[in-house]
Amino acid sequence: MQILFVADPLESFVIYKDSTFAMMREAQRRGHQIVACEPKHISWQSGGKVKALVRYISLTGNKEAWFDETASKAVNLADFGAIVMRKDPPFDSEFFYATHMLSQAEREGAKVFNKPSALREHPEKLAIMEFAQFISPTLVTRSAQDIRAFHEEHKDIILKPLDGMGGMGIFRVGEDGRNLGSIIETLNQGGAISVMVQKFLPDIVQGDKRILIIGGKPVPFCLARIPQGNEVRGNLAAGGKGVAQPLVEQDKAIAEFIGAELVKRGLLLIGLDVIGHNVTEINVTSPTCFQEIFDQTGCDVAALFVDALESAALSI
Repeated sequence: MQILFVADPLESFVIYKDSTFAMMREAQRRGHQIVACEPKHISWQSGGKVKALVRYISLTGNKEAWFDETASKAVNLADFGAIVMRKDPPFDSEFFYATHMLSQAEREGAKVFNKPSALREHPEKLAIMEFAQFISPTLVTRSAQDIRAFHEEHKDIILKPLDGMGGMGIFRVGEDGRNLGSIIETLNQGGAISVMVQKFLPDIVQGDKRILIIGGKPVPFCLARIPQGNEVRGNLAAGGKGVAQPLVEQDKAIAEFIGAELVKRGLLLIGLDVIGHNVTEINVTSPTCFQEIFDQTGCDVAALFVDALESAALSI
């Protein structure tokens, strides 16, 4: 099967920790042809099918020159056995337009994972609001007054932009309210931009757990990303330390509940972020931590994913 990965530039991959690379490596091991492109290479001309200028590659096993490009040509997206959408956030206008073209490709017969309409309908921070029983007190608003009232009620809060990634733009404000006004001004820009505000969860000291869900079923190990020093963010990109752990029963039950619902909507791969037993984010664009979990536990997450991808592609 030819598998097209829509992702960031191949030259930007840090392969020792990149989950898309792990998927590619496992797919090639099974005999699948690996093909890649970026969203900017997708095009749609009136009267024609959605196509992309793609790169056919072979993984070399070399840590430096990790792939050879064997061909490059324009191909209709419907001609691939499966398309894996793995473009990293931000979810900006160009990402949005790419999902619309991928939806058209689906109408032409393409098999896209995660489903483009599901990517559009599940913004990674807002998506948690559907599952209020599993989250801490949370507010999404443009109103500075509402944010101040939320702080007055909960005393110790976290503020974050809805379109951030990797811990970018996250602020903590304690009971004294120090810098709250300045932070509100920075994040919501005079009421122009929505902000997510959440009650601070002290359990962050034990890690922000990334729980992967594949085909509706949770992977048996999670990666707890533990803040270092005085940092409140556990994100690996913000310097957090990743520690793989067996999934505890309560987190497994949460993941099974959410996974069972979202897989029906076309989300083959999900990454839940959980602090304590509170879900803080539902990652659907390009969930990571495959290699960190494998390196520490031997649990082959990439193999579980390709199993699910093969099964899903055959069932459509």
